[in-house]
Amino acid sequence: MYPATVCRVSEKERMNKKYTIPMTLLVLSLLVLSGCSPVSIAHGLGEATAVPALPAPAATPVAVLPSNSAASVAALQGVLEQLYTRVNPSVVSIVAIESASAFSPFGAVQGPQTVLGSGFVWDQEGNIVTNNHVVDGAGQISVRFADGTIASAKVVGTDVNSDLAVLKVDLPADSLQPVQLGDSTQVRVGQLAVAIGNPFGEEGTMTLGIVSALGRTLPVQSSTLGGLNYSIPDVIQTDAPINPGNSGGVLVNDQGQVIGVTAAIESAVQSSAGIGFAIPSLILQKVVPALIETGHYEHPYLGISGTNLTPDLATAMHLGADQRGALVVSVTTGGPADNAGLRGSDQQTQVNGISMPVGGDVIVAIDGQPVQEFDDLLSFLARNTEVGQKVTLTVLRDGREMTVDVALAARPQGEMVQSTGETSSTVGAELGIEGLTLTPEIARAMNLPSNLAGVLVETVKPGGPADQAGLRGSSDAVTLNGQQVKIGGDIILGVDAVPVPSLQSLEPLLQHAQPGLTVTLQVLRDGQLGQVDVTLGEPTASTPS
Repeated sequence: MYPATVCRVSEKERMNKKYTIPMTLLVLSLLVLSGCSPVSIAHGLGEATAVPALPAPAATPVAVLPSNSAASVAALQGVLEQLYTRVNPSVVSIVAIESASAFSPFGAVQGPQTVLGSGFVWDQEGNIVTNNHVVDGAGQISVRFADGTIASAKVVGTDVNSDLAVLKVDLPADSLQPVQLGDSTQVRVGQLAVAIGNPFGEEGTMTLGIVSALGRTLPVQSSTLGGLNYSIPDVIQTDAPINPGNSGGVLVNDQGQVIGVTAAIESAVQSSAGIGFAIPSLILQKVVPALIETGHYEHPYLGISGTNLTPDLATAMHLGADQRGALVVSVTTGGPADNAGLRGSDQQTQVNGISMPVGGDVIVAIDGQPVQEFDDLLSFLARNTEVGQKVTLTVLRDGREMTVDVALAARPQGEMVQSTGETSSTVGAELGIEGLTLTPEIARAMNLPSNLAGVLVETVKPGGPADQAGLRGSSDAVTLNGQQVKIGGDIILGVDAVPVPSLQSLEPLLQHAQPGLTVTLQVLRDGQLGQVDVTLGEPTASTPS
């Protein structure tokens, strides 16, 4: 079994004790993780008095509680109590009932699943914001307010690429208390943060922590055909307790302003382990108004995949070892970058025994802003651009600096933009397949239950771990929703009895696994359940995009 099972999408009803995990497409050598519904972060609460630092190498005094600690604790408690009184009426609990019964790979067909989540009031028109993964696939949604009011809700708009959704309830305006938004770009590591949500169905729960890190990226599952993914940039990391059911709740600062939407955790036990993630308010401000107005949001799109330029890669490309940037690995045919003449990698080199792409353009700046790593590119696009805008990329091509103008387009449906750009240091072990999340359309095309959840194996890497274990890829092709999809291959339903309902759920398992580990895959082949033992191998790729 793998040490980390990340629950990041829909939190299942407490009595079921099931928390699902979302996923995405990739040659499964994986990185990043996602998590359950998260909550809590922190922002500065009140003022602290500076006192001399304890003897230590640091020369700068540290702000701590003043000597009158009883008064300080009382003051902090007062701030937290006022904050809760102000914010909690804006936070709601969400119960979403899936529209169809679920097929269990390890048993009989189950009834419709109940998903618990959180949300918050956006305006007095009745719009409620939550995570997309809380309401994805729901046929019935109810919202419970802090005063006990329960209202049915309908979906106004969803965006899988930011994992946000807007619901609407029909209630009087004077009964709705909207949140106040804060500026996530002003958040700093070490600030206090407070999360309020519905963990494990316990309504109105407040937790406290600090901002642990900034600028994280969080992959999200796409419900489009193929299960491809997009990474949310500028995500806030916190150590505040976050648990299943917190997804869609608020992360606020000491002023009670929303700086993020709790959305995921990293945990080996599907509950708080001190690493939680929140979607920043900057993205909220861009996406939510569009969802209310049109039901969808168009993300600016370059049409490339890539990775960080490491010293080893830079040396292999005859650049200075200290050169940094975003190495373009591939360019989507017909996309904005392709139309502008950007070049992908066309060579391979061995770095610590791992095959790595080299030779492509290296992006070192966008509109004059330095790009030190791939995440910088993602953040700039999310923060500063919109569809139709022209950006100027400064690139190194064959060691020479040049500029390339690119007109950004709207990201096509089902198209995967980019992953974190992390390289081999973050991947664990390789399974050696290319696959996709099994969708209802694909399941029906294979004469399987439409609610079957798993990972369809499209291609098996010759000589790789899956190939040596006898796993089978897809041999037939069908056209679904205008896209050609391979079908007929093995469907991975679980790993060591841990269900994998999507490709993205496989990622954290492989990320935390060690090469040489033998795992047992629960596989559906030609309608028959079976098991396949696979000894995982060394990762051989570093360009999830």
